[in-house]
Amino acid sequence: MSNGPHVPMIPTGEKSSWNAKINDRVFENINIDSNAILLDVLRDSAGMLGVKRGCDLGTCGCCAVLIDGVPKLSCLTLAAETKGKEITTVEGLADGPHLHPIQKTFAECGGSQCGFCTPGFLVVISALLNENNNPNNQEIKDAIEGNLCRCTGYQQIIDSVHAAAEIFNSGNDVEDNTKAKVDPHPGIDRTHE
Repeated sequence: MSNGPHVPMIPTGEKSSWNAKINDRVFENINIDSNAILLDVLRDSAGMLGVKRGCDLGTCGCCAVLIDGVPKLSCLTLAAETKGKEITTVEGLADGPHLHPIQKTFAECGGSQCGFCTPGFLVVISALLNENNNPNNQEIKDAIEGNLCRCTGYQQIIDSVHAAAEIFNSGNDVEDNTKAKVDPHPGIDRTHE
């Protein structure tokens, strides 16, 4: 064991001030290294833990976010390139307690299994549905080709997109599942659970 100073393996860059609008919230004067990647700034400085670190190589899609409405991989994007831009993470898809249609249908159709890849899929698919509210199977496959899932086999994801498109096309809002439910077993004492 050395008693010398610790030298980081990756040199830090010069510090700079960074600002962006993340999920409709303005973040200002965040002190970042000039070579910081957006993934680290979002997770470590902005607290957006829904953005997942997967491969760090741009091959899995877990870290996908929307930058000015366009899906981008935050592991391959320098934070400095996004200064002053509007960024949407998976946390920003819902409208308060009301889920985005793709979030609702992922749960209903089994599009999410272990869940690790889910944030990236949801962000990319939300961009697809904003651009094309009635995509066919090939358009869905093209949109998600940069996202890797090891659990679902992808059919449930495609089914989720079609179900979300139906919600978009029906003009109906997503059903509000946030209201308190009636206890199906009112006679059971749950005070010790």
